Amino acid sequence: MTAASPLARRLGLRDAVAIGLASMIGAGVFAVWSPAARAAGDWLLLGLALAALVAYANASSTGRLAARYPESGGAYRYGREELGAWPGFLAGWGFVIGKTASCAAMAMTAAAYLVPAEWQKPAAIAAVVLLSGLNLLGITRTARAATVIVAAVAAVLALVVVAGVAGLTSGDGPGPLAAAPTAGPYGVLQSAGLLFFAFAGYARIATLGEEVREPERTIPRAIAIAFGLVVALYGVLAVVLLLGLGAGGLADGTAPLAELVATSGWDWAVPVVGIGAGLAALGALLALVAGIGRTALAMARDRELPRALAAVHPRTHVPYAAELVAAAAIVLVLLVADLREAIGFSSFGVLVYYLVANLAALRLMGRSETAPRIRRTRRGLALLGAIGCVILVATLPPLAVAGGVAVFAVGALVRIVRLRLARPAP
Repeated sequence: MTAASPLARRLGLRDAVAIGLASMIGAGVFAVWSPAARAAGDWLLLGLALAALVAYANASSTGRLAARYPESGGAYRYGREELGAWPGFLAGWGFVIGKTASCAAMAMTAAAYLVPAEWQKPAAIAAVVLLSGLNLLGITRTARAATVIVAAVAAVLALVVVAGVAGLTSGDGPGPLAAAPTAGPYGVLQSAGLLFFAFAGYARIATLGEEVREPERTIPRAIAIAFGLVVALYGVLAVVLLLGLGAGGLADGTAPLAELVATSGWDWAVPVVGIGAGLAALGALLALVAGIGRTALAMARDRELPRALAAVHPRTHVPYAAELVAAAAIVLVLLVADLREAIGFSSFGVLVYYLVANLAALRLMGRSETAPRIRRTRRGLALLGAIGCVILVATLPPLAVAGGVAVFAVGALVRIVRLRLARPAP
């Protein structure tokens, strides 16, 4: 086992799409609609469209950068290569720390859906151990598991849509719908901020860029396909939920997809929806653990994290040291805290991550040799993505922003101390 061993390019287009879908179709799609409807009211679809627009701009930038830098690390690598060591470090630090907390939250969310309350913490820890062990077997095993999970979750979401349509077309459809909350421009932006994070997983494809075959061609296509499928899926779900429950009923709910199938008279399907939400959380957890490991690997190669984390297994070609440390950190978080309601700083970190990616894309496109019109379009998308990230930060709760600033301040302090210790004595 050696730190010099490279990762192996074993992922094809279908594998990359499956990992992207597993990252995006997490438990959030089962729960995000109610808070988004409380913010946007009848303008929920506009909030979804704005979220999709910002996500599309970010996806476009990510795809271009991944084709240029088909290595592990995602925005950490792009920021470091295009903007300098500090922007790259902050993007990587925010991702590793924020997503470690997100993994703990995803594990607890999956357990909450799948097992009784007294078994939730042990089940969450077991899920982290099992999925981390699966990742250690090789990236192709991760892709196969993601494919199975995505297929199961997609079937559940299709069931929800069919139930909603059946309820609308039958004589036993919904009764009088509750009045929608009043919403202004800020509410629409807030809903867009909430819905944006349901799209954000496409970056996981780029984070695994060093393991994708023909990355210059495959990664942009995989991001585009996964993103397009999720936009279509969320659009259909939003329309069916609004028609079936109304913006008011959607805003008042806590488990809107389960409530929709119950309203349609399909009470037997309610437990199936819960299982689907649990599986979706496990799929997101699977992809997140892999993403953390690859980002930590890239940072360790540059000595931004301990060099030992750059070790790659010679047979399975996975960053086993980084993944083992990530799994141990997630389990530790699970043992000492329940972060399901306290990971707003992760949202802040995601937006900083994409802001760095868009700024890196702006710089890359500035020296691109493509036709001027195409170059202007691509730069325009990168600028739109960057502005969108800044605007969405403004919609986050103040505590989330404060937590995010604190996490980045700690990271900056750690890096400053490391650089000073590494400086040769005069």
